[in-house]
Amino acid sequence: MTGGAIRHRPPAVAPGGAMRAALRLARLHMASRHVPAALAAVAACAIGLRVALQWQWEAYGALQLPLIFETGCAVAIAVTATSLLGEPERVTGRWLPFLRLATTLALTVAAVSALAAAGAGAHLAGGTVEVLRNLVGLVGIGLLCAALLGGAQAWAGPTSYLMIALYALYTQWHGPALTTPWLWPARPPHDLGAALCAALVFIAGVVLIAVRGARDTGPETARSG
Repeated sequence: MTGGAIRHRPPAVAPGGAMRAALRLARLHMASRHVPAALAAVAACAIGLRVALQWQWEAYGALQLPLIFETGCAVAIAVTATSLLGEPERVTGRWLPFLRLATTLALTVAAVSALAAAGAGAHLAGGTVEVLRNLVGLVGIGLLCAALLGGAQAWAGPTSYLMIALYALYTQWHGPALTTPWLWPARPPHDLGAALCAALVFIAGVVLIAVRGARDTGPETARSG
C-alpha cells in the first residue's frame, strides 16, 4: 500500500457515529424551524380549548370554538416551514425534504393529540374525527400559503379560511346553507367528501413544502435576491 493511498483513505466511522450525526442534524433542523416554540403554541391552544370547554355554549358557539383553536395550531405549524438559515441549510442535501416532511407530520400528530386530549371527558363538538379532519386541512392551507407566499404570510391562509368556515357554519342555522365539501368544517364529522377534500389539501401542502420548502428560506435568500 502506497503512502498516497494511506493519506486518502476516508476516516472510519465510529460505532454510533452515524446515529449521533443524524440526531444532531434533526435537532439543528428543528431549532432552525422554531419547533419548540410551535409546540408551546400548540400546548397553549390545547389548554385554552380545555378551559373554554368548561363553559356552557350554544350549538353554534360549540362548533366555532374548536375551529378557532385548530386554526391557531395550524398557523403555528405552517410558520415552521420557514428556515432562518437560508441557503446554508441546503448543505443537508438529500435529507432536507425528509426533515421537512418529518417535522410537519410530527407537529400535526402532536397538535391532533393535544386537542383531542383537551376535549377528553368534555363536550367537544364533532369529537376527535372532526378535530383531525379540520386540523389537517387547515395545516395544508397554511403550508400551501408558506410555499406560495412565504413563511411570514403562512398565517393568512388558515386565518382567511377560518372566516369563511365560520360563515359557512352560520349559514347552517340562518340559510341558505353552504354545503360544498371544500368547506369541510361545516360538514358532519363523518362526511367522506369533506374528509377527502381536507386530506387532498394537506397532502398537497406537505408535498410542496417537503420538495420546495417555503418561498422565503431566510435572510440569505433575501440578500441574494
